[in-house]
Amino acid sequence: MRIDFTSSRVLHVDMESGASRVISFGTRSAHLGGSGLAAALYTEYGLADAPADDPRQPLIFAIGPLTGFFPLMSKVVCGFRSPYTGEWSESHAGGRLALAMRFSGYDALMITGRARSLSCLVVGSRRVEMHDVHYMRGQDVFTAGKYMRRFGADRHGHRSSLRIGPAGENGLGYACINVDSFRHFGRMGSGAVMGGKKLKGIVVLGDGSFTLPEGKAYPALFKKIYSDVTGTDMMRKYHDLGTAENLLVLNELHALPWRNLQQTSDPQIDGISGERFAEQLLLRQTACAGCPVGCIHIGLLRQQFASDHEYLYKQVSYDYEPIFAQGSMLGITNASGVLALLDETEKVGLDCMSSGVALAWAAEALEKGVISEKETVVPLRFGDVHSFIAAMGHLVRGTNDFYRLLGQGAAKAAAEYGGEDFTCVLGQEMAGYATGEVFFVSQAMGFRHSHLDSGGYAYDQSAKDKDVDKAIDFLVDDEHKRVLINCMVSCMFARKAYTPERLQEALSSLGMTEAADALTDAGRMVQRERWRLKIATGYDVNAVRIPKRFKEVVTWKGPVDVAYMDALKQRYARAILDMAAAGGGEN
Repeated sequence: MRIDFTSSRVLHVDMESGASRVISFGTRSAHLGGSGLAAALYTEYGLADAPADDPRQPLIFAIGPLTGFFPLMSKVVCGFRSPYTGEWSESHAGGRLALAMRFSGYDALMITGRARSLSCLVVGSRRVEMHDVHYMRGQDVFTAGKYMRRFGADRHGHRSSLRIGPAGENGLGYACINVDSFRHFGRMGSGAVMGGKKLKGIVVLGDGSFTLPEGKAYPALFKKIYSDVTGTDMMRKYHDLGTAENLLVLNELHALPWRNLQQTSDPQIDGISGERFAEQLLLRQTACAGCPVGCIHIGLLRQQFASDHEYLYKQVSYDYEPIFAQGSMLGITNASGVLALLDETEKVGLDCMSSGVALAWAAEALEKGVISEKETVVPLRFGDVHSFIAAMGHLVRGTNDFYRLLGQGAAKAAAEYGGEDFTCVLGQEMAGYATGEVFFVSQAMGFRHSHLDSGGYAYDQSAKDKDVDKAIDFLVDDEHKRVLINCMVSCMFARKAYTPERLQEALSSLGMTEAADALTDAGRMVQRERWRLKIATGYDVNAVRIPKRFKEVVTWKGPVDVAYMDALKQRYARAILDMAAAGGGEN
């Protein structure tokens, strides 16, 4: 198959009727791909005035124009109206999905409607099938994955498998979509969107082929990029200890959240450090398809299931963020305990970050007497792995009103029961960086409410002054650079390899000279359109609140400067509104 570089090839499936069609969508040099393509598709086909849980709302998976052509172009953007906020949002994941979509011949998969019964969608280059899988109702992610292997068995090794657990079926606000093994569309509740469509799983077969560019420019550039990421130290950190390396560093800086952010450092860090995981539990590193780095770290979890030394062993992936959310944030100081919690979270299909941070709030609320065991059912205590595993089950099942509200986010539970001052919520449950004012503002107000929206945590660590304009200019400019990465859709770890200039070279080598020449302006337009879409779907940047707990944080720089943080917040709000109001049209 020869790829059309002038527009994007989109497969639209209506779950209600079972009908599907292929759309030649938009102008590639305008929406680029990935994040820009997803936003442009929602602008065309979404319902801004309808609620997020309206089954007509599209669920979109989009890859970029460089996917399948260059190393580390291994991610997929999932665009949807978030059940957590109601607003337009994104989540990104790796695995085999990006290459499976490229080999199936689609730049995006757009799903609308609700199936009549629980279904699995199978997509290939010449096949679109819906299968009734009512017998999978309530099945956990691991069991569902085993059943789904029957679909597209002849494409073993090429296909990609997405599925939800009971959390997605039950509509939890931070249910995730599990991708293949160990990868997830984690944040903002994409799993609940799939659940609302009665869509238990998706299999993308990757059963086609495509033609590589002729001439010398493409192979020469591929070789250069491959050499950069494998023959230098550029990616060494991510393969060696992985992002878990950050635990010791941030703990030393007094920037690692512990026990619902009541502390930023703890002497027991050695029990859950990246070094401890690597020395005692690391089994292997693995990689997303199309990535030569191998940054996914797999740990060994041994669980005794009977007397006389009877053990079950499991493979559980870990990174910095999961260890923070289900380790230090919950006061867990044992690496095996963290893996046990992560395994349980994976099984039920929850975002490990939001679920960990939400349970940390519940533990402190119980400790302070804001709630009682009547609500929590189990005696939640910081450091007690077994109580948190039991609570995870109550959370997914929605055992009582308390857990049903907590399943929609810690802020919603606190609004009903009290304890709002110590909710660690910045748009959604916080990421693991108590670095200071710029990060707190950047996550609270950022497009995805993610630490990946911009480098606010890095700015906190490097800035020598408190220049508000300079800090916000950095956030806006850094977001623009990341928008380009997210339109392609590269792994964020490769952003040093894929500078804007390198992305232009890559596009040109494929014959996409118009997109290459317009890249900077197109990136600005996508940045603007994403903000417009977020605001049109309910985001009020002036209503953003940063809970009191973040104003009490003490880092290596001393106590948080509340006046500086307030000034950053006001200035960033103006910048966001200015971006959304800027002139220019869509593709």
